[in-house]
Amino acid sequence: MSATAAARKPGKQASRAGAAAEPSKRRRKANSAGDRKKLKDGGKMNEEISSDSEAESPAQGKIEEEEEEELEETVQEKKLRLAKLYLEQLRQQEEEKAEAREFEEDQVAGRLKEDVLEQRGQLQKSVAKEIQAPAPDDIRVLRGHQLSITCLVITPDDLAIFSAAKDCTIIKWSVESGQKLHVIPRVKKDTEGQPPGHCTHILCMAISSDGKYLASGDRSKLILIWEAESCQHLYTFTGHRDAVSGLAFRKGTHQLYSTSHDRSVKVWNVAENSYVETLFGHQDAVAALDALSRECCVTAGGRDGTVRVWKIPEESQLVFYGHQGSIDCIHLINEGHMVSGADDGSVALWSLSKKRPLVLHREAHGLQGMPGLEQPFWVSSVAALLNTDLVATGSHNNCVKLWQCGEGFQHLDPLFDIPLVGFINSLKFSSSGDFLVAGVGQEHRLGRWWRIKEAQNSVCIIPLRRVAGPPASSS
Repeated sequence: MSATAAARKPGKQASRAGAAAEPSKRRRKANSAGDRKKLKDGGKMNEEISSDSEAESPAQGKIEEEEEEELEETVQEKKLRLAKLYLEQLRQQEEEKAEAREFEEDQVAGRLKEDVLEQRGQLQKSVAKEIQAPAPDDIRVLRGHQLSITCLVITPDDLAIFSAAKDCTIIKWSVESGQKLHVIPRVKKDTEGQPPGHCTHILCMAISSDGKYLASGDRSKLILIWEAESCQHLYTFTGHRDAVSGLAFRKGTHQLYSTSHDRSVKVWNVAENSYVETLFGHQDAVAALDALSRECCVTAGGRDGTVRVWKIPEESQLVFYGHQGSIDCIHLINEGHMVSGADDGSVALWSLSKKRPLVLHREAHGLQGMPGLEQPFWVSSVAALLNTDLVATGSHNNCVKLWQCGEGFQHLDPLFDIPLVGFINSLKFSSSGDFLVAGVGQEHRLGRWWRIKEAQNSVCIIPLRRVAGPPASSS
């Protein structure tokens, strides 16, 4: 082969190689275009598949990203949120504790204020306006005595009532059932071998503030001491020279005060079964007596027309005047005020610091008799709900009257009448103020001036329901 041919041959080879390279380039280009077309077609397929499989659109992806960011923020802020919640709970708990402390302080302050007012004799809770007049059918009548009821007492827990009468018996009643729990029968005078009891009219009774002792006094000058729970006789006190007409225990103690038609006041220690002392001052037979926690007692002097306050440690007395007739009944409202009734028909409110009545309500129960010869109905019994403005009075004009004492005991206003036929010889409020008990008889407890035949010798339990209203205030 010639050099020219040799030279041409490589040239042909080179051109062949170039020609071969060109299709390769074309194939690569085609491949590239095909790839692009394939990718483009593949993208379309992916979009279709993505649509079929509910893949996220760009907007949805953006929302999901935001939710992820929010989720990340909630996790980060969770501790802070819980801390704030915990602090809020602590704040609420502290506020509740502060309110509770404030309430307790108010309660304690209120109680202390009441205690101070009570000690000063100025406590007067307002309850009278809340009391509703009971229906006649609501009054329960307990019958068991043969003669007129003369006196009664209620146990401090308001579960039982003791009543005594001119038939010389004492009956213990259940307040809930109205059944007799015990009867202390009459005994015959100067008869040996019989159980202890009374042989003459029982005129007065008293029960200690702890409900342990019951004392009863009669016309035969005796004071009998009983265990209130079992009605077992414990002691007999002698010393009075006439009928025992009034008995009262000093509140919170077993010190007993007694008074008599012999005009004296005696002091006894029941727990030690001992006599302490005797005080004199009244000019006529003493009709009634009452006491609270102070070491003193108050008496109604009957025909001598005086009310007296006896200061036991000083052995002194204060004399009060106001009624025109015989003062037959008396009751302490609080440590500084009392109410009394007389046979001139008047009811008086007293302050222990003033010698004249704060209020004198004449003809409290009306008039009786022929025209031109009218006489007032005697006030035979009085009672007061302790440390309140509620007072009750009884006579023989067929009703018990309830009264409201004005603020500062400056006036006495009638509330309503409760119909009861007969002599209302004794009235007592329960400690809770839920009921009033009346001892009713055909005759007056101290005599036989009149007789009401249609009356029943009975114990009447009168419910005192209260209307819903604001809590009772004190002044």
